[in-house]
Amino acid sequence: MQSKERLGMSANGVRQPILPDDPHRRLSYESLIRADYERCRPDDSFEDLKRRARFSKEDQGLLRDWMAIAAEWARQQQKDAMPENGRLSIAA
Repeated sequence: MQSKERLGMSANGVRQPILPDDPHRRLSYESLIRADYERCRPDDSFEDLKRRARFSKEDQGLLRDWMAIAAEWARQQQKDAMPENGRLSIAA
């Protein structure tokens, strides 16, 4: 299910997005952290956190932090997938 979630967090009148705009990237990030979030909070679900983040500043902050972790993990996975010289080799 692809939803058009546009969660944002307001700080000092400036609204900042919590989730990536790209739905594929958002789903990828969520898949990286969902199990860990639910393991750390056995009485909660990641879907419930996203729902609550629509109206709770505390949950907005929690979701923002988890999504930042996911973004870092995704960057690390991408970095680990690249060869040492930073170029993909093409076999002849």
